[in-house]
Amino acid sequence: MGIIQNRYEFVIFFDVENGNPNGDPDAGNMPRIDPETGYGLVTDVCLKRKIRNYVETVKEAESGYRIYVKDNVPLNRSDAEACAYVGVDPAKLKEAKKKDANLDEKIRDFMCSNFFDIRTFGAVMTTFVKGALNCGQVRGPVQLGFARSVDPIVPQEVTITRVAITTEADAEKKGTEMGRKYIVPYALYRAEGYISANLARKTTGFSEEDLELLWQAILNMFELDHSAARGKMSVRELIVFRHDSELGNAPAYKLFDLVKTQRNPGVVAPRAYSDYQLSVEEEKLPDGVTCIRMG
Repeated sequence: MGIIQNRYEFVIFFDVENGNPNGDPDAGNMPRIDPETGYGLVTDVCLKRKIRNYVETVKEAESGYRIYVKDNVPLNRSDAEACAYVGVDPAKLKEAKKKDANLDEKIRDFMCSNFFDIRTFGAVMTTFVKGALNCGQVRGPVQLGFARSVDPIVPQEVTITRVAITTEADAEKKGTEMGRKYIVPYALYRAEGYISANLARKTTGFSEEDLELLWQAILNMFELDHSAARGKMSVRELIVFRHDSELGNAPAYKLFDLVKTQRNPGVVAPRAYSDYQLSVEEEKLPDGVTCIRMG
C-alpha cells in the first residue's frame, strides 16, 4: 500500500461510566472541566497516548511500528539511533549538518520510517546530550483536538477506605485510612480530528496501511486500557469523512456540522449511550465527500 492520497476528517464518540476519563493535575486529579460551561474535557494528548499504547501492544515493536513517545525510554536514546544511522556522533551533529545539507532530511526519514507515532502525529525531536541533539521537527498529518462532553458533567467525589496502612506508626493508631476518588457518573464525549494527505506525501510517508491501523487503534483505544480509575470507557462510533482529493473538497467545519447528537425525549440526566440519538445528515454531504461510519 502506498502513501494516502485523500484528505480525511473524523469524529470520535466515546463515553465513560463511573470513572475519571482524564484527571486534571492542577485540580487534585478531578475530571477536566470547562469552568464556564461545565462541559467535560479530555485532552488530545490523552487520546494519542491511548492510540500509541494500542499500536505498541498489537505490533510488539514490529519494524516500522515502534513508538517514540513511550514510558521508560528517553527520547535522546531514539534520537541517537538516527545519528548512528547517518554515521554521525551526536555530539558533532550540529557541525555535520553544516557540511551535509541533506542530513536533516535523512534523519527525518529514518525517524518517520521507524516510529509509527512520528509518522502519524509528528514530533519535536530536540533533546540534550553533550549539548543540543536536534533531530528536527516533524509536523504529522494526523491531528486531534480536545474531546468535549455532549452535555455538562457533574463530577462526584467518592470517599473510600482501605485497610492497608502506610507506616508502622500509623498502624499503631488506626486500622483503616481514608481516601477519595473522582468519578463522572456518565458522559458522552465528542472529539474531532484531521488527516492531511498533503503532509503525508511531503513529510512523513503516512500510508494506507497506517491509516487502517489508526482506525483500528481509535476504535479499540480503551479496550486494552481498562482500569478502576477510568471506569467503563468505550468508543461508541467513529465517523469518517473521506475527500476525493488530496487537498479536500469542502471545509472541515461544514462536515463536522453534519454530525448531530440529541437526548431522547424525557431524558433529563443521561446515564447510558442509549439515552442519545446520533445522526449524520448525509443528504447534505458536499460533492466529492463520502461518509463512512465505523463502530
